[in-house]
Amino acid sequence: MDHNIQHIAILGAGESGVGAALLAQAKGYTPFVSDKGAIKLPFEKELQKHKIEFESGQHSEERILSADLIIKSPGIPESVPLVKAALRKGIKVISEIEFAGWFTNKKMICITGSNGKTTTTMWIHHILNKAGVEVAVAGNIGESLARQVIEDIPDVYVVELSSFQLDGIYDFKPDIAILLNVTPDHLDRYAYDMQNYTNSKFRITQNLTENDWFIYNADDPIIEKEISNRNISAQMAPFSLTKEEGMTAFVKDNQIIINLKPSFTMSIHDLSLKGKHNTQNSMASGIAAKILEIRKENIRESLSDFKNVEHRLEYVAKVNGIEFVNDSKATNVNSAWFALESMSNPTVWIVGGVDKGNDYDTLLALVKDKVKAIVCLGKDNEKIIEAFSGAVDVIAEAQSARDAVALSYRFARDGETVLLSPACASFDLFESYEDRGQQFKRAVRSL
Repeated sequence: MDHNIQHIAILGAGESGVGAALLAQAKGYTPFVSDKGAIKLPFEKELQKHKIEFESGQHSEERILSADLIIKSPGIPESVPLVKAALRKGIKVISEIEFAGWFTNKKMICITGSNGKTTTTMWIHHILNKAGVEVAVAGNIGESLARQVIEDIPDVYVVELSSFQLDGIYDFKPDIAILLNVTPDHLDRYAYDMQNYTNSKFRITQNLTENDWFIYNADDPIIEKEISNRNISAQMAPFSLTKEEGMTAFVKDNQIIINLKPSFTMSIHDLSLKGKHNTQNSMASGIAAKILEIRKENIRESLSDFKNVEHRLEYVAKVNGIEFVNDSKATNVNSAWFALESMSNPTVWIVGGVDKGNDYDTLLALVKDKVKAIVCLGKDNEKIIEAFSGAVDVIAEAQSARDAVALSYRFARDGETVLLSPACASFDLFESYEDRGQQFKRAVRSL
């Protein structure tokens, strides 16, 4: 514990902010929680119950700038005046993940990447859990790491980290770091500079030692280029769908091979999740499990019986021969690309929301090939209409999940698919991507 720190200001009262406040209080600090917006009722009640001081609807600047440390929600950019003022005053501004790391010595497997991180996090959790390891997921999904570190029960934390969370880490160190891919996302937060975003992702490697591991996708050109320019101390474990030379895991004759003694082999047809990206996710998960010396039988079984996350290419229902698929978690173009790529029937695509500087060009060929109609689900759909008006005959607009489902149902025929894969954030019409997915599923079920 740092004895020069007593007062901690926490910006943002979501799961990470409240988790950080509870941990700060448990460790003898005095937390003050400040949220510029309204605080959700369950969080407000929790702060009251623990007698933690908080404010909502404003930031009391003077009070915040008199703190010894600031813990900032990942959702708040570093460019806001309050954060800039704090840094000018020499106050350290960190993330809840960094703070949580001060109070635990348990094993950390940390996963980042533009896409696939939730699936991989849950898959690793599933393997370890079935093998009898005391394990918990944290970070970008489920309960915050800070909240869990108060009692610090698990032996292993599997932590999903977004680039925003990584931006606030300094001394935090994974034992096993995983980088799945780097594709343009959130560029609005990174001055529209891909290198800034890439640097954020690579923060996951900054404190690794030769006792730690770095598992990464060797098929990703940005990752390959960065690795040759960086000095990463960890033991390297690259995986690839196309290369064999020097790879820790690779695919050969439809078999996944993991080259860590004793070596591991499994047919890709036995994987519970289909598609190339899931083969990559399974290799990353398998390598991590092997490093932790989980038995081959456990790994094989868990790679074949894992059920995926809700809102990620989730089958909802078949109505009059039309299949409805909920991929609300696709909040960027690349996620939507994977979803469209995996469609085998003519597809009505529901797309739109808050655009993060999207470039839809990469989707054009797929849309021409797979999509028969587009339903825009957002407040401002101009960019989408402009991008695809030459590629599909029908583009319609909807302002609610119910309207979007009704329109799609009209456009689709027996044997076709309606896919909600928005490629955008949800905050214009919905609370969150979960809310968007739930509303979509409700609308489908009431057809």
